[in-house]
Amino acid sequence: MNLKVHGLLPRDQITAIQGTEPERRRSIPLVRGRSSRASSMALALRRTASLSGWACRGRDPIPAAPFCTDADGFQNSRVKIFDRELKGKQRDRAAWLMRSNDGFLDSVAENLLDRLQDCRKAFPTALCLGGASEAVRRLLHGRGGIEKLIMMDMSFDMVKALKDSDRKDSDNTLETFYVVGDEEFLPIKENSLDLVVSCLGLHWANDLPGAMIQCRLALKPDCLFLAAILGGETLKELRIACTIAQMEREGGISPRMSPLAQVRDAGNLLTRAGFTLPSVDVDQYTIRYNSALELIEHLRAMGETNALLQRSNILKKETALATAAVYESMFAAEDGTIPATFQVIYMTGWKEHSSQQKPKTRGSATISFKDIQNQFGSQSS
Repeated sequence: MNLKVHGLLPRDQITAIQGTEPERRRSIPLVRGRSSRASSMALALRRTASLSGWACRGRDPIPAAPFCTDADGFQNSRVKIFDRELKGKQRDRAAWLMRSNDGFLDSVAENLLDRLQDCRKAFPTALCLGGASEAVRRLLHGRGGIEKLIMMDMSFDMVKALKDSDRKDSDNTLETFYVVGDEEFLPIKENSLDLVVSCLGLHWANDLPGAMIQCRLALKPDCLFLAAILGGETLKELRIACTIAQMEREGGISPRMSPLAQVRDAGNLLTRAGFTLPSVDVDQYTIRYNSALELIEHLRAMGETNALLQRSNILKKETALATAAVYESMFAAEDGTIPATFQVIYMTGWKEHSSQQKPKTRGSATISFKDIQNQFGSQSS
């Protein structure tokens, strides 16, 4: 069965891409035996439903697989923290609520793209992965020598919004492709990209190291990975207010805020993903809002609301009002505005190449620090 691509992505950069409607996927049985014939039949059923389900939509972009299977066709087992289906719906909503200019997203995208100016190397083919892709595309301004840009998001509505906004852009010199795809199952051929940029998107991945490994595999040797994710200090004021309000009104707490990576984890993530010359730095933004409701509206417009699998689906009105009251009483400024902290962790890594600098092997030194100390000590005397 052939899968046709309607001019969205070069065929040499497309690997196995599948998409299955959730209601169709639930109706297909999962074979748990070890029979190769049974496994083949199950895979055939899944692929048929996948392609027919997407064909019924009549949409052009090609979706990435919402599930991953091993060689026998069984789903891989891994810890799932976030509800990716819900996050896709939140991204759909964000596409319609997206602001033409968001000061916070623009600032993060600008700081991320500034790192391209520190590189002498050009990056002709780049992938922009989820998050604030619109801000990255708008603020690129020829940096990095990018000639071909692939815009990818897990939300069809977001991809459509990106395509519509790019049509209004006066800069038509940049060749742009649009793909519906999941960061957790990257539908990009290995060794085909010069640059991968992710601006505030990867922190929603259930398997962040795995997603970063896939980004590394998609890169050519000696090519660059740039990412910005929200750190653990993000929305610390809202976390405190929500916890106090729940304890007062409900006598306990339920998860309302998503867990985020700490700064100390970022370097380990780059190393674990196999990147060389890793670099991590942090920015902290404080944005002031007129009320807690305005903060929530901004989070919805960015697609950054709660997507935990083990979340409580019911938020009592009195708890919500208590959260807003606690927030204002504890953190409000004299002018009545409330602050919200956003911690942004920037990560830079390169795919390994023989020309890159490497640390000397242990024991290869020809002089000891003691000899240096004795030499300089004798000179000073």
